[in-house]
Amino acid sequence: MLKVDHASVFFAARDGRTIHALDRVSFDIPESGFVVALGASGCGKSTLLNAIAGFLPLSEGAITLDGRAVQRPGADRGVVFQRDSLLPWTSVVENVALGLKFAGVKRQARNDLALELLRLVGLAEFAKSFPHELSGGMRQRVGIARALATDPDILLMDEPFGALDSLTREQMQELLVSVWAKTAKKIFFITHSIEEALFLGTQVLLMSPRPGRVIAHFDLDFVKRFAETGDARSIKASPEFAQLREEIRSILHRGNDFRSAA
Repeated sequence: MLKVDHASVFFAARDGRTIHALDRVSFDIPESGFVVALGASGCGKSTLLNAIAGFLPLSEGAITLDGRAVQRPGADRGVVFQRDSLLPWTSVVENVALGLKFAGVKRQARNDLALELLRLVGLAEFAKSFPHELSGGMRQRVGIARALATDPDILLMDEPFGALDSLTREQMQELLVSVWAKTAKKIFFITHSIEEALFLGTQVLLMSPRPGRVIAHFDLDFVKRFAETGDARSIKASPEFAQLREEIRSILHRGNDFRSAA
């Protein structure tokens, strides 16, 4: 389990002010959990993800993964950013195998695993291609495969589909659900899209404007329904989905109203 316990972050601004970015955030991600943090820009979502990744120290509180304190980056956490950050001078399969190379895995073994992961994300035929030959959605698939290559305990995803067109974004959401269902990985995903959060999360955390607090929490099963049926259209068109979308929109528009959600 990943456990975030009263996590707070303060930054020192250049003008001498102290910026309170994150305030006493607590939640757990159990095995196979898919937790989505939802909120407007500036609500501390990326700060929270960077703290879980070990890129940013907490000012107060603690983060643990399977009982071990998170204090620095580690192979037990795979990160997928909004920008794919692939190495442009090397092939797709070599990009996926990069972490394995740093871990000292022999070339044949790492290439075999990289090809297996490319099959998982539907890109095996592009293994020898270079990043500039791929579309944005395809590059993000490579990023997901690369994050999975070291077999992390949890995937951390920082608005990975935010720069994609709406159709590609929906396709990538469905691909991610397929990967999650097949690998049973824990996932922490941040977004500012209400519909994306509802569709993907087993838990959705609503975050307030700065300082970022969890102002509401929803336990959902839409993603499990899609994993079982493959019918995204009926799920998103359901009255329950529409009702929750409007409820969440209302909570977020109220901003600092910290009413608990059922």
